[in-house]
Amino acid sequence: MNGHLTLFLSRFGYVGIFLALAFGVIGLPIPDELLLTYVGYNVAQGTMKLSLAIISALSGSIAGISISYVIGSKLGYPVIKRFALKLHVNIEHIEKSRKMFVKYGSILLIVGYFIPGVRHFIAITAGLSHMSYKKFALFSYTGALIWTTLFIMAGNGLGAKWYIVIRYFHLYKAFLPPIISLLLILTLLFLYFRKPSG
Repeated sequence: MNGHLTLFLSRFGYVGIFLALAFGVIGLPIPDELLLTYVGYNVAQGTMKLSLAIISALSGSIAGISISYVIGSKLGYPVIKRFALKLHVNIEHIEKSRKMFVKYGSILLIVGYFIPGVRHFIAITAGLSHMSYKKFALFSYTGALIWTTLFIMAGNGLGAKWYIVIRYFHLYKAFLPPIISLLLILTLLFLYFRKPSG
């Protein structure tokens, strides 16, 4: 896998990051976290710039999730379900995303990036639910920023041991959404109750 990533990034660079994340978020079987972490490793090696890497990854994620939102809002559930069956897409993932969206609402657009199977369908669910684009963009783009930056910075920080991030991510991924939700809530509370200085 390392060799394939090396070849991919050396050939397509920042444009490749954008395209991979755009299509990966839409639902193609692309190892998003693996790619992001390896991009961070390349930043550490000096072959990529941190700012351009994050911008490319963030732009790709935003493009992918926005397309998914439009698909959900324009086509509707019956059409999406029919296409999913034809394309052999697991309907259970869509149903899981719908149920989780009803339960957790907007916050799922942020933490959903860290839940495999949910990341690919949560934007479609938001579109199906007729959530306003402004609200969708606020939460989903924030989630994209956190997700892409976290993995790129982790790969950058670990350098040659970048693969450790993926190992522990898959080991503890079930605990990531509640941890991230708690951190977001604490941050929002801090910003809300913080007294303005002098």
